[in-house]
Amino acid sequence: MKANELREKTPDQLRDELSNLKKESFNLRFQQATGQMENTSGIRAARRNAAKVKTILNEKAAAAASEA
Repeated sequence: MKANELREKTPDQLRDELSNLKKESFNLRFQQATGQMENTSGIRAARRNAAKVKTILNEKAAAAASEA
């Protein structure tokens, strides 16, 4: 997931994306706990993607606040 792609989305779309990433992260942690996980790098990727989405949301909120 590229930051440029995220910057093109609306805040509502970003919130939906963040929700999906949190669900994915939960499912990956659950798989790891039960020993079903094959690719452990998925947890790290999901966390990083969620952090990217949060960063872009904060940038958009700060831009909106400075305009007002």
